[in-house]
Amino acid sequence: MANYDKPLLLVDDNNILSIINEGEFKVFNLTFEEVKAMLDTYPEDAVAKCFSSYELEENVFDFIGAERKNYVQLCMTNLQVDQYAIAFKLYRRPSETQPEVVTINGAHAKKVQNVYVYCQLITRTK
Repeated sequence: MANYDKPLLLVDDNNILSIINEGEFKVFNLTFEEVKAMLDTYPEDAVAKCFSSYELEENVFDFIGAERKNYVQLCMTNLQVDQYAIAFKLYRRPSETQPEVVTINGAHAKKVQNVYVYCQLITRTK
């Protein structure tokens, strides 16, 4: 499955459209365990981060239980044929409860939504 000549791209909701703007694609849902296994399979220099969300990038490796590596940062504009990308997508729902917390600087904040992350594998077929 792995094609190390074309980097495995790690993308988020904000930049996914820039890599799927031309061609035909297949998309598969992935578990966090499957994402971790893929990242363990690829050499560090064969993975590229394309995250536009700093918060997601800071937390994604904790979500999936993977080691944080020094992946190169790329700005991609098109996924190549037979190249893979792992998309980290956010799913938001309104919060059923609104607990209040106090931030580090003393401001009061209320919970207004629950945010979940899920993963998809995208490959360009044509």
